[in-house]
Amino acid sequence: MTPSLLLQRLWDDYTRRLCPSAQKVHDVLQEDEPLINDHIALRTFSLAPLGIQVLADPFLQLGYQERGDYRFDSKKLTAKHYEHPDPKQPKVFISQLEVGLCSDELQSIVTRLVEQIAAEKLTGYDFLCGGPLWEVSYQDYLTLSEESEYAAWLAAHGFGANHFTVSVNQLCRFETVKAVNDHLRQAGFVINESGGEVKGSPDVLLEQSSTMADSVPVLFSDGEHRIPGGFYEFALRYPMLNGQLYQGFVAASADKIFESTNKS
Repeated sequence: MTPSLLLQRLWDDYTRRLCPSAQKVHDVLQEDEPLINDHIALRTFSLAPLGIQVLADPFLQLGYQERGDYRFDSKKLTAKHYEHPDPKQPKVFISQLEVGLCSDELQSIVTRLVEQIAAEKLTGYDFLCGGPLWEVSYQDYLTLSEESEYAAWLAAHGFGANHFTVSVNQLCRFETVKAVNDHLRQAGFVINESGGEVKGSPDVLLEQSSTMADSVPVLFSDGEHRIPGGFYEFALRYPMLNGQLYQGFVAASADKIFESTNKS
């Protein structure tokens, strides 16, 4: 396995199952050179045998290294990001819901889901883009969504990249994130405006935006329903004092990017 092959598997799963519109977004923004993927993002629960480290291990085996730590107190999330020595490889952002900080009802539902996981399913690379390792009812999905959109999304979709990210720095036709947003709106895409359509600023060395998630069908244990899936993000990075582009993430901005999968 190589980083490029794993990322291709994640992309194939993402465009097939979670965000079918991503290929159209990709085509709309494509220029002469292949688009650079700034980062991908994965979600998990904090309960054993899951957790950030379990999802990170396959990337660490491929040469990725741990970099930043982040907290999202209002959403009860923590996260880490990882970088590869080859700058052409995208960063990996892995977050987890701190289940122990949630209500007893949410903890009970998530515990029932996690208890269904066979330990051998968490080896290798395939589980990273294989969807849920459990069965969940639509009613449990709705119950989770009342407290945590993140928990509901993860319960329904399981593992996979909830977004890929176009590096705006490489684009020739667009110099700003706002220009990318305007172009995508004209092409019929809906932009996430939570916290403003452009999250961040040059002052924090990072600007981000995203589409709102696709509506995709999910087969629950009690029938099929359409719910929010994945989305596509856009990131513009600014140089630090040493002249190199900032490679981290800004928690206040990422907090609003999470809301790209909100039902509203």
